[in-house]
Amino acid sequence: MHRSQGGLVFYKLLKLIGGPFLKLIYRPWIEGAENIPEDGPAIMASNHLAVFDSVFLPLMVKRSIVFMGKGDYFTGKGLKGKFIAKFMRMVGTIPVDRTGGKAAEAALNAGLARLSEGELFGIYPEGTRSPDGKLYRGRTGVAKLALRSGAPVIPVAMIETNVAQPIGTRIPRLHRVGIVVGEPLDFSRYSGLEQDRFVLRAVTDEIMYALMNLSKQEYSDEYASVVKARLAAEGKFAGPVPRTAETIAEENQDSQGDRSAE
Repeated sequence: MHRSQGGLVFYKLLKLIGGPFLKLIYRPWIEGAENIPEDGPAIMASNHLAVFDSVFLPLMVKRSIVFMGKGDYFTGKGLKGKFIAKFMRMVGTIPVDRTGGKAAEAALNAGLARLSEGELFGIYPEGTRSPDGKLYRGRTGVAKLALRSGAPVIPVAMIETNVAQPIGTRIPRLHRVGIVVGEPLDFSRYSGLEQDRFVLRAVTDEIMYALMNLSKQEYSDEYASVVKARLAAEGKFAGPVPRTAETIAEENQDSQGDRSAE
């Protein structure tokens, strides 16, 4: 999957023009940038606190990073929806259908193509933004990507982006944000075992443990989407709920199966 030449130029212009302004306003800091290889493929696995995560991580990293983005970003209606869709395509975001199945597999294949070109690929193992600042159970897509590609996984902790951009609010706040980059994780010992769900869960949990240590977040062994749906049903969550009731039921069943397996 090649990013178009126009998209690459647009990406660089955003960093060149918008970068200094954002740095002046939010004064972002980064630790561990030396853990990001200067060339070659790598998976940037990050916690997910706010939409700002996809802004400040590419801003603070010299190399170009492509992320997955929810399919809704590409199907919006009206002027605003069309602008967002155009923006996402221009910066090379890979759309992912969060209801799972073949669409999710297609998104993973697009990530594999990106890595095969020797580039950086960003992914949020939690699958959606944290509703309350906790770190939630990771999805095994990141493990599949790591084992199929053979690329190292670099854990990345976004710090207080949810304070600068609280979920459910339209206007960001002026608050300093940070990034902590951990040492690369090598899962070559599991090569050829990408079909083993026990291995996939073990790899995913190791990545989430690294993120927990870097971010200092409280960990919850639930899927964030399940928690969002529960809070929404109780009238305690005003933000978007990313999954259908049917998918949430599948996630609960999957979660129980994983626990019994462990």
